[in-house]
Amino acid sequence: MDQQKLHVAIISSPGMGHLIPVLLLGHRLATHHHLHVTILAVTTHTSAVESQLLIDSAHTINIVKIPLGDLSSLLNPHDSVVTHLAVMMREARHGIRSAISAMAPRPDVLIADLFSTESLPVADEFRLQKYVYVSGSARFVALTTYLAVLDKEVKGQYVDRTEPLVIPGCDPVRCEDVPDPMLDRDDQQYKEYVRMGIDFVTLSDGILTNTWTDFEGKWIKALKCNEILRSVVKVPVYDIGPLTREVDEAGSEKSKVIEWLDKQPAESVLFVSFGSGGTLSAEQTAELAWGLELSQQRFLWVIRPPAGSSTSTDGAFFTAGSGPDETPEYLPEGFLTRTQNIGFLWTMWAPQVEILNHRSVGGFLTHCGLNSVFESIKGGVPMIVWPLYAEQRLNASIVTEDLKVGVRPVVWPTKKVVGREEIEKMARRLMESEEGKKMREKVKELGENAKEALGMNGSSYNSMCEFIKCCEMKMKRA
Repeated sequence: MDQQKLHVAIISSPGMGHLIPVLLLGHRLATHHHLHVTILAVTTHTSAVESQLLIDSAHTINIVKIPLGDLSSLLNPHDSVVTHLAVMMREARHGIRSAISAMAPRPDVLIADLFSTESLPVADEFRLQKYVYVSGSARFVALTTYLAVLDKEVKGQYVDRTEPLVIPGCDPVRCEDVPDPMLDRDDQQYKEYVRMGIDFVTLSDGILTNTWTDFEGKWIKALKCNEILRSVVKVPVYDIGPLTREVDEAGSEKSKVIEWLDKQPAESVLFVSFGSGGTLSAEQTAELAWGLELSQQRFLWVIRPPAGSSTSTDGAFFTAGSGPDETPEYLPEGFLTRTQNIGFLWTMWAPQVEILNHRSVGGFLTHCGLNSVFESIKGGVPMIVWPLYAEQRLNASIVTEDLKVGVRPVVWPTKKVVGREEIEKMARRLMESEEGKKMREKVKELGENAKEALGMNGSSYNSMCEFIKCCEMKMKRA
């Protein structure tokens, strides 16, 4: 019987934000659905945290590293992250093909993450089923897959439009919220993004997306049922999320961060973190420090060295997890002394899931990467949204406008420096006000809904079962 077990291979592009969702999908398929799973992890300069994640995952899933050689002749340092990833994953195709060829037994299904879609034709060479795993929201999937239509219909730059973008069956998308690759249609990353959207629906047998009904039911329904949108998205769409990291109940030695949180009152701490790749300018870092101090809220701040300019918000993307264990020197004079009784700064990797599930944490100032948004929701923590790059503005809009479990600056931080007074106001609003209390109650309810979706007979569990059943039926017919 074991010989008939479905074997799934999943490709991960470089970076913590891509590796974590792929490992979570692999772990879910292996432990909850008892499939044989292999992760093809394309690596560059793997950080210590990424290496540990791969080691920890190896007891439930098979890990195959696909190392990349020197790509300096192919990459321009000034190109965007999206362009870099596209070039990397094109160069990784030979290694992916070789890895699959060497597997015994070979996989039955190949799943590519959103930056790996150009490897899907490799599946045809080995007669494998092929799917795309988009670790983003259904809103992101709808916009990405429909972009080829918008590309023909919309004239000029999207960001210059006053009217929102219309996607059939979905809420209009404000042009200020579009993902980074849509900001400049003359940039190479825009061409890569259009190509990716076309790949999703022309190279794959279906799309898996890391979302669930209570998070964005209207968008999921449109992707599955809207006649006009379905004429573009002709493949099945499976909502299987939110797949997130869980608190390690076995627990290791307590970190200094958790020891500090243990001493704070319930729901009194504002957790501040911009993810594995987010950095701020020196000016914005200083304003954030002043704002936290003025708010007089307890805070835990995972701080990174400032970027060279206010536009370099993704500067740490490929070197995340290696921050120095020293006090930063770019804060206002006297800041550490004045906030020593209410604040805790941390310059290293932080156990985010454990922090967000700690009883003392009552708010999260976040860059709105979807991993972080889902971890915050499942931890029952409302948010101050601070999107920096990629599709984070889309995620921030869902949090603040659709779900109403967060607050936002008047102008997105990518457009202007957010001043200390506004930061103080947002912190007090989230942590002290009656509105913040209601958000806290609402996000806890949403977190329970997320867990129910993943539980037996929940919407996401059933969707995953539907995907697996489809794969098994195709395998039998092959």
